Amino acid sequence: MPSELPDLHQRVLDRISEERWVDLATQLIKTGQPRSCDPLDPDLPPGEEEAIAMLVAGKLEAMGMNVSTYESMPHRPNVVGVLKGSGDGPVLMMNDHMDTYPVVEPHKWDKTNFDPFAATRHGDLLYARGSSDTRGNMASALIAAQALVEQGVKLKGDLMYCLCVDEERDGTHGSIYLTQKIGIHADYSITAEPTAWENSKTGEWGMNLSVANGGHCLVEIKVVGQKAHIWRPDTSNNAIVEVAKLIPLLESMTFTHTPTDFMGHTPPCTTIVRIRGGLAGEMQFSPDECTVTLAVVGIVPGMTMQSIIADLENEVSNLFQNRTDLSYNVQQVPDSLFVEATEPVPIDEEPCKSIRKAYATLMNGSEPIPNRKNAFNDTIRFREAGINAVTFGPGEDGWAPDNESISITKAVTAARMYALTIMDILEVVDDVK
Repeated sequence: MPSELPDLHQRVLDRISEERWVDLATQLIKTGQPRSCDPLDPDLPPGEEEAIAMLVAGKLEAMGMNVSTYESMPHRPNVVGVLKGSGDGPVLMMNDHMDTYPVVEPHKWDKTNFDPFAATRHGDLLYARGSSDTRGNMASALIAAQALVEQGVKLKGDLMYCLCVDEERDGTHGSIYLTQKIGIHADYSITAEPTAWENSKTGEWGMNLSVANGGHCLVEIKVVGQKAHIWRPDTSNNAIVEVAKLIPLLESMTFTHTPTDFMGHTPPCTTIVRIRGGLAGEMQFSPDECTVTLAVVGIVPGMTMQSIIADLENEVSNLFQNRTDLSYNVQQVPDSLFVEATEPVPIDEEPCKSIRKAYATLMNGSEPIPNRKNAFNDTIRFREAGINAVTFGPGEDGWAPDNESISITKAVTAARMYALTIMDILEVVDDVK
């Protein structure tokens, strides 16, 4: 640990150990699974986070926090815990979510002996669904608060822990409900979600400070042609074949946008996520309908659902112009949300200032790289509510869909950074021994 730290800060950091993080992360990862798995697909049922919510609520209450739960859907309680300060400081929210990505192909999880929720260590990596996104990050955030409480640190400002449901579906029953219906608010918010990186060639690693988020949306394009017998392809207009011509154009197209200082990991672009064509029981016929579903990601401020639909319609019409033998329709996927991009939090404002200070203290004077995170997280909803909200965490920003993992070294370092950041923003009452 750096020698320049005050004695109190050093004693807090000494309480944050690898063993404690691994034990807590392992417990969090397995709790309530697979019921907490929450697919983005609007046509599939959502997850239920009740079991993990009860566990986390108990841990916050054991720290002395005033804990409340709020739910707009049965078995999906959001958890909010507040450690009251002396009353003359700001409110800092530490945020994370309790749902996870689903596991559809457990046979690919060889790192966990084919049980994706059995946290398994290999070297410095802990493998499991939810390790990187985001229960490993949650463990780091919880251990930071635990270390402060155990050391008897008294803060001037209020420390709020806000653990949300429904993040994987853009927050309707989680962060949107909490901010718009319950009125949850804070001066600053740090979402403990993946922003870490590593150079595989040099071994250098760090964590970006995501001061903004890109937006996203789901769109479906339906092409209708002409059904015919498979024996007579010369008389058909196969919708799957027509969509196949469209897909490369969708992948390479450019969306109308104004570049910003902070672009995401990608420019605004498409990701093809589903193709549906042909009917069960009709393999004797070529399909007359095919629908391609795509995500538009990397959305920057100024882009709208209308502008995106217009760009896509232009791409489709250019391909199919003068075709009278087919039709098409472009629309937002029903029951999905359009998520706007956020404006960046200035790097010289809180919570950025204190995160940068903690990072420099523990990372030999280096600074976290500010960026715009491509992915959705609850940071977006808190930013929409007027909070200076950022994302900063030890999970890998671009973790593996199967054999997901998190670096234990990064997770412990992040927990220590959180503790220092909390003490810096909320300020320590002077009478702490």
